[in-house]
Amino acid sequence: MGQQEKVATSLADAVGEEISASLAAVDAELARRYPGDPGTRQPVHTVYVPADTFTVGTIRSWGDQALKALDEHAPDAAALAGVLGIPQELAEPVHDRVRAKLEREPVEDLRIDFEDGYGPRPDAEEDEAAARVARLVSEAYGNGTAAPYMGIRMKCMEAGVRDRGIRTTDIFLTGLMRAGGLPDGLVLTLPKVTYPEQVTAFVSLLEAFEQAHGLPVGRLGFEIQIETSQSILAADGTAAVARMIDAARGRATGLHYGTFDYSACVGVSPAYQASDHPAADHAKAVMQVAAAGTGVRVCDGSTNVLPVGPAHQVHEAWRLHYGLTRRALARAYYQGWDMHPGHLPTRYAAVYAFYREGLAQAASRLAAYVAKAGGDVMDEPATAKALSGYLLRGIDCGALDTAEVARLTGLTRADLDAFASPRRGGLTVTTP
Repeated sequence: MGQQEKVATSLADAVGEEISASLAAVDAELARRYPGDPGTRQPVHTVYVPADTFTVGTIRSWGDQALKALDEHAPDAAALAGVLGIPQELAEPVHDRVRAKLEREPVEDLRIDFEDGYGPRPDAEEDEAAARVARLVSEAYGNGTAAPYMGIRMKCMEAGVRDRGIRTTDIFLTGLMRAGGLPDGLVLTLPKVTYPEQVTAFVSLLEAFEQAHGLPVGRLGFEIQIETSQSILAADGTAAVARMIDAARGRATGLHYGTFDYSACVGVSPAYQASDHPAADHAKAVMQVAAAGTGVRVCDGSTNVLPVGPAHQVHEAWRLHYGLTRRALARAYYQGWDMHPGHLPTRYAAVYAFYREGLAQAASRLAAYVAKAGGDVMDEPATAKALSGYLLRGIDCGALDTAEVARLTGLTRADLDAFASPRRGGLTVTTP
């Protein structure tokens, strides 16, 4: 042992106390605005179904149609790998897990649409549809056939449809309450938000509903759909989307990019409207930065190229969807919209390949970090958090098994949760 150093200071304790006191308001503001990821499961996709077509069998029907497409156009692992360019060593586990997922849980998040996909209807018709949807959603959660997350997209807060959107939201939520209460997986999506004041108005609606039913303040959250250029850049040059998150007063759960409305808004011609267009990349980058640290998650948009018709046409659409999904995952957009049952095989194939191909490296790096073993990469606590989040996302969607991750890292699920976020918890799935 060497000689013990003498420690000397020059400042009185009062100096540090005064500095802390001067920053107390900033500390509180940081904690309020940037609480970090909520730690709950994030679905890998949102499936969009018009309200008039939603039935008790919708989710199973989507799964069955997806399985039929898989059997017809990629009946085995080699065929799927050949179509999508999946490495041979991943072909079998990806194909097997995709099939198991479609049989067990084909839809992770279902949005029953009362907006563009439903359109204007007589009030009595939409009233009845909203009540019916509430009953079916409640029954699905009661009998175990629901997706982990389910809810509605109502009409927006613009003047022409505002009253209709408010009424549909009220009927739907009231129906759930009368049927037994709000399910844990309930999700609401507010579309075509242009001004933060529209978010404030929706918050007022939800507050009023909570008060009417004696619900805890903040019980109802919602997603903000970004479909106009004004929601990204306001007239005064500020990032309107950041102000929308603030206007939600802690109720915003996600920012969902609307591919086609946004593209049309900025003048992109229909042939080039896609989630990888530069205009889309810019919008989502602003959304991502605005949401970082707030606990609000960013969701990519959809493709309108459907995998239907002869095999070569299905394969071409699958390759497009697979590529867009992989591109989004690499850019940290872990959720996207799917518009057709035929998109499910490639959604899960892309997600599973993404997590399985990175499993060994992520597990090795995290294990080395925990053991302080070094290696060829020097990781920091923030990277350990990201590595844990990566593995947890893979487990939650069924790409990875808890047991194999534990074997490779030496860490339990609880250990991963602690690394990823002290707030982590919520819905999980039983993986094969």
